Amino acid sequence: MSKRQIKLGAFIPATSQHAAGWRHPESRPHDHLNLDYLIELAKTAEQGLFDAYFLADGLSVRWGSAAEGELGLGDKGVGFEPVTLFAALAAVTKNLGFIATASTTYEDPYILARKFASLDHISKGRAAWNVVTTASADTARNFSLEQHPNPKHRYERADEFIEVTQKLWDSWEDDAFIYNKESGQFFHANKNHEPQHKGKYFEVQGALNVSRPPQGYPVIVQAGQSEDGRELAGKYAEVIFTAQQNLADAQEFYRDVKSRLLKYGRHADDLKIMPGVSIFVAKTEQEAQEKYELLNSLIHPKVGLALLSGLSGGINLSKFDLDAPFPKIEDSDINFSSRQQMMIDIARKHNFTIRQLYQYIASARGHWTLVGTPEQVVDQLQEWFENDGADGFNILPPTTPAGLNDFVQFIVPELQRRGLFRTAYEGATLRENLGLKRPENQYVIQQKAEQAS
Repeated sequence: MSKRQIKLGAFIPATSQHAAGWRHPESRPHDHLNLDYLIELAKTAEQGLFDAYFLADGLSVRWGSAAEGELGLGDKGVGFEPVTLFAALAAVTKNLGFIATASTTYEDPYILARKFASLDHISKGRAAWNVVTTASADTARNFSLEQHPNPKHRYERADEFIEVTQKLWDSWEDDAFIYNKESGQFFHANKNHEPQHKGKYFEVQGALNVSRPPQGYPVIVQAGQSEDGRELAGKYAEVIFTAQQNLADAQEFYRDVKSRLLKYGRHADDLKIMPGVSIFVAKTEQEAQEKYELLNSLIHPKVGLALLSGLSGGINLSKFDLDAPFPKIEDSDINFSSRQQMMIDIARKHNFTIRQLYQYIASARGHWTLVGTPEQVVDQLQEWFENDGADGFNILPPTTPAGLNDFVQFIVPELQRRGLFRTAYEGATLRENLGLKRPENQYVIQQKAEQAS
């Protein structure tokens, strides 16, 4: 039996992950729509043997505050639509997977199923869908809605959305198309299945006008940490992108979500839990600390305050002294989500000022941040990996390209030296590299069950 190894995702927005990363001397924000630059990033990730390139996405320009918008401050997530970009990157890479974000609240199952099936074919089996329900209320106004749906509604819709999408991906059996020139038969008619789905949110006849994806289904990725998010992950997710600050919290999340798979007939190995981590690494601890402090010194105060406002339930912190203790926030003042609660807990635990809190979270928006030498960083990654805290990690380089280059130069060799990470890709598809099984067509399973009864 082969030794269990760490899985790695590269979470690399073109304008950098750290709130001030785009201001770093080596960053290239002006190239965020330059395909050649994004090819360079993808090839660096593939050189580092990452499982996948992960790209977040939103459907609105997210202003954290009126002042931010008026002054044109900060990186507002303006960039390429992920599936479109990854179709281009797939042509110049061989093994790197592509995790594209798409919303179940503001997209349609048929169109989404078609896009991701197409990407899986174009990439020869390297596509993944990061399922999001969209948290930003600003998005509603871009889709002819007066109000953003509440979380319960969004998660109910997401559950049915994934169900419909998987039915569409199964519209054709793997061997449906025969292309028989002599007989003139293009496909086996009895191997085409229309979903005929009628549910609370969707009515979809099908069938999908793209043959079954090479992976069966593109890999299903999710990032929810709420109760609804955990349950949806237990039912569908094959990779989950999560945020914890310490091993105890990571272990609680890991064991809780893994335990939910059984009720859906799934095995614990069917889901890879990959917490986000931002890493500042150098040959010496002092050099790594200097990299961290340099970026934090570049955070514009209004951007820092806007970041906190978004993560702490919209509370206005601008009226407080930035260098005074973080204000007490009563439960009645805030609409707590899991991420918002974590922000408040961090401030209380460390007795942070407002400035210290936004500096602390600026590198990774509440994800784990590590600063040190390769040995120091890998010691901590290894501890989580070997103690039920993670199956791997989504790496959030604080700057691009420098932070990504640092990880490949310093961290990958140390992981390999300890036998914790691959020295070559194991397979041709993303599923094979992640160690995930290929799903059987649900209509074939149904036929087999009927024949056996």
